[in-house]
Amino acid sequence: MIRTFDEVLKKAESLPSVTVAVAAADDKDVLEAVQNAISHEIAQFLLFGNKAKIQEISKEIGLEIDGSRIFHADSAGQASKMAVAAVRDQKADVVMKGMVQTADFLRAILNKEKGLRTGKVLSHVATFEVPGYDYLIHVTDPALNVAPALPEKAQIAENVIQYCHSLGNENPKVAVLGAVEVVNPNMEATLDAAALTQMNRRGQIRGAVIDGPFALDNAVSVKAAEHKGIESPVAGRADVLLVPDINAGNMLYKSMVYFAKSKIGAVVLGAAAPVVLTSRADSPESKLYSIALAVVQSAYK
Repeated sequence: MIRTFDEVLKKAESLPSVTVAVAAADDKDVLEAVQNAISHEIAQFLLFGNKAKIQEISKEIGLEIDGSRIFHADSAGQASKMAVAAVRDQKADVVMKGMVQTADFLRAILNKEKGLRTGKVLSHVATFEVPGYDYLIHVTDPALNVAPALPEKAQIAENVIQYCHSLGNENPKVAVLGAVEVVNPNMEATLDAAALTQMNRRGQIRGAVIDGPFALDNAVSVKAAEHKGIESPVAGRADVLLVPDINAGNMLYKSMVYFAKSKIGAVVLGAAAPVVLTSRADSPESKLYSIALAVVQSAYK
């Protein structure tokens, strides 16, 4: 089982060549991420955007890339469509968001006729290497699904389970989070957690151990779980934290980054190919980890 981002990078480096199509690549931060990935030999790239600007920035940062792998687009929206088309036409294996609004980027992916839809719910998973823990922790979904109902949460769980399998965790422990660790009829998140647990026990969701509801403390701390008398193979040892909504997920995500000083990489699951969805605030290191995770995911699929 892959337990650190160094191991993620080593795994990506060991895999056959993968091509990443970057939408709106005419940005220094984006091209530095491309440069880092190339230096680690984890991927090749097709760059879509303002060709002159891409070439100018590439020269500035010392990125050597063949001009035949750079494709001009008049707008970020057009660049997104072109990058998605490259994946759909099997010229690339992964699509990556560059300097384009997330909504415009996802619109290209979700286009019914020319996108990468599969009929599944798209969900975001953020993977953290947390100081003090000897394994990776995955949080889903902190970025895409605003207030998923039970059917959407079931698909989010299925997405992240397959993702964990790609990282060598054949039976991940999934904790479905709420504010409390008991079922409360007045708290819908706890009802959904109980339902997901039962769906897993009856074989409706396979490939993992799902339990909940859990409060955050007894999902990741054995001592907290023991103190509250919770007996579960997931309690205190969760690999996956499935959050109730985007508010909880986003705050947990940022707490892990800014308070816990965790290393992070993130991808979007559920499309016909892995999607790298980085933000301008992400560090170059985080962008590299995100690309590496997508490379590993692509090889697994």
